[in-house]
Parts: sequence; structure tokens; C-alpha cells
Amino acid sequence: MFTGIIERTATVSFLADRPGSRLLRLQIDERADLPPWSAVTLGESIAVNGACLTVVEAGNATGSTTVSFEVVPETLHCTALGAVKEGDQVNLERSLAVGDRFGGHYVTGHVDGVAEVHLRRTEGDQVLFQIAPPQKLLREILPKGSVAVDGISLTVIDVDRKAGRFSFAAIPHTMEHTNLRNRDRKSVVNLETDAFGKWVLHAMAELRLPPPD
Repeated sequence: MFTGIIERTATVSFLADRPGSRLLRLQIDERADLPPWSAVTLGESIAVNGACLTVVEAGNATGSTTVSFEVVPETLHCTALGAVKEGDQVNLERSLAVGDRFGGHYVTGHVDGVAEVHLRRTEGDQVLFQIAPPQKLLREILPKGSVAVDGISLTVIDVDRKAGRFSFAAIPHTMEHTNLRNRDRKSVVNLETDAFGKWVLHAMAELRLPPPD
């Protein structure tokens, strides 16, 4: 389980296709203004751009911290991780531990699909984004609700169902500490809609109730 509060970014340092998977190796981005990155254990779950992956290799030596994952075809097909290249930056969040502060919303790390950035516009200190998701995902997004974009917990401003877009605003801290700073029009991002909303829609479908407008 995750919360959508990004711990830091990492840089894709190596990619290699293997039988049945793709090795994804990340170099952890160390910054003086961030807490030290604690040692990673094999088998640990980490959300990479919002997709829950299992650690298969970890280099925890000071100054050379790397972490590697085997990304299976299903994940490569259903998320934007299939398009990442060496040198790209990704968002990282360690899994929630008992007693941790819960600052975002419930994020499972199971990406629902990908979407395209339709608009990015600076408005004062914040940056406004409009995202164009598949219609199936758009119906699961509500104004003032929560959504995870590349693993970042964000509050939805508005949903334009006719135009097929939703919007959110990113504050300077989010722009500085996540890969949203590299996202622009036509960028492809991972989306995970609110888990509670999906259960409600599922229950309504089972009861054959009409969906909300």
C-alpha cells in the first residue's frame, strides 16, 4: 500500500530485455535537502511512477545507490513504464509501514491505465495540468477527488466529461520534487483512480444501478 507522497526521483541507468521480463535499473537521486535514502532489501515493494514493483537487485553502498526491478510484459503493456528510456527520471515511493503518517490517499500501485497530458500552463506559482484519459477511467474521476498521476497523489480540480479531460494544479514543491517538472503536452503518464470510487461503481453495476452523471 502507498499514499502517493513521492519520496524522491531516480534516473533510469540501465535497461535490458530478458526472457519474460525487462530489467529496469535506477540510480537513486541524492540531494542535500532530502533525508538519506535508507538501504533497500531484496523483495521489497517500491512504487515506480505509481506502479508497484519488486526489488530484485540493490546496491546500497554510499554514493552508488542503485535498485533494480524485473518488469513483466503485463506491466510493460498496461503502464507507461514500457516507454521509459535510459536517462529518464521516475518517481519513487517506498511502501507504507505501520505507524507512518498518511499524507496522501490510498494508492495500491496497480496502475489502471495510461493517459496523455493535454495541457500544461503556469498560473502564478502553480502549474495547471489537463489530462486526457480513456473514457473508462474518466468516469472513475470526480471533481475534488483524488487521483494518482505517475504515483503522485493529486486533488482533481475539475472533470470535463464532454471534452474527455480532467485538471489538477501542482504546487512548486511538487514540481521540484517529482518528475512532473519534465511532463509537458503529449507526455504519457500512469493513472490510478481512487480505489473507493471503483468499488462503488462496481457495486452499482452489480446492482444494475445507473452510473452518476
